[in-house]
Amino acid sequence: MKKNLDTICLHGGWKPTKGEPQQLPIYQSTTFKYETSEQMARLFDLEDNGYFYSRLANPTVDAVAKKIAALEGGVGCVLTSSGQSANFYAVFNICQAGDHFITSNNIYGGTFNLFGVTMKKLGIECTFIDPDWPDERIEQEFRPNTKCFFGETISNPGGNVFDIERFAQMAHRHGVPLIVDNTFATPINCRPFEWGCDIVTHSTTKYMDGHATQVGGAVIDSGNFDWEGGKFPGLTTPDESYHGLTYTKAFGKMAYTTKLVAQLMRDLGAIASPQNAFLLNLGLETLHLRMARHCENAQRVAEWLEQNPRVSWVNYAGLPSNKYHALALKYMPGGTCGVIAFGLKGTREDAIRFMDNLDFISIVTHVADARTCVLHPASHTHRQLSDEQLREAGVAPDLVRLSVGIESVDDIIADLQQAMEKMG
Repeated sequence: MKKNLDTICLHGGWKPTKGEPQQLPIYQSTTFKYETSEQMARLFDLEDNGYFYSRLANPTVDAVAKKIAALEGGVGCVLTSSGQSANFYAVFNICQAGDHFITSNNIYGGTFNLFGVTMKKLGIECTFIDPDWPDERIEQEFRPNTKCFFGETISNPGGNVFDIERFAQMAHRHGVPLIVDNTFATPINCRPFEWGCDIVTHSTTKYMDGHATQVGGAVIDSGNFDWEGGKFPGLTTPDESYHGLTYTKAFGKMAYTTKLVAQLMRDLGAIASPQNAFLLNLGLETLHLRMARHCENAQRVAEWLEQNPRVSWVNYAGLPSNKYHALALKYMPGGTCGVIAFGLKGTREDAIRFMDNLDFISIVTHVADARTCVLHPASHTHRQLSDEQLREAGVAPDLVRLSVGIESVDDIIADLQQAMEKMG
């Protein structure tokens, strides 16, 4: 029986039978017992499914991963210790030293640094493109060693909407997959696989958790990309660390996620803990309810900001005046997210003074929480970048990132109003 997303949020992944707990248990164990050495050997050779060490698989973590895969419509999901590790694993699973990939420049600052600095040290080169460039300009950046294209459904912190179908078609013309970070939209509001995307990532720390209780990430594979053709030998040629096993031959549509666990999680170990997976699952159970409220509140706040004389600009795709509104209606007709980017008239110091005047709206590094929070990226998350680098990353120096929560929207607007009035 095919279930709606609302039902999957509650029932996906864990199916208790007679006498089992209704709520997903926390399997707080590093290791799992077997009766014979042969049973354990078959697990190490990837010949049987099962649990033997929590760095590779754990029942609590596995159940939550299955729920997220079902929400996104993918064939497999791997939970990681953070959204950063999810994005790293997603790309590194198909790239090695000497390879190249392309990404939108409108991405989270930490990911921007991961791709442009850290992965460069590993011998993997990244080209940043402006999604507003015409196709012919972007396609010039593809090379014979290009292995993937990356973007964010809704960019953090800028709030720009990524044209998934356009870039999926472009990536496929060059024989590479499209990877999309769907953190802000969540599968409740956008399902990138339905528009040609091949791999989805999440920082589950954000809306999926929704309560700022755990840090985590997820990598989901659609199972639709054809890895054959010579560009991805890691998936299509024998892996000597597993007795010559070839992932595409042995695991078919599960080749990508199996390799990610068997190689990257085995060797790098950025695992999700059972406790964190349990907390994440509690958040997922109300994701469909919270996203509706986040979007409803954010729409009201964005409309108020757009009419406010102290505000110089607002970027929220739910506004009919917004340049991304048509794309938002195409990919997210039920709403985008609760994050608004806007600029105040005045200086960088004026933006800081405004935030310091807020009452219950919190100044935190976090975003996409049940509670309304605010951040000035140029002073906080992106403070290592110059104004020129900020603009290259799609972040205006005066940008204020407002993450609208699920409180009374009247109280949210009142707090913003009094903070602006105190600026003088």
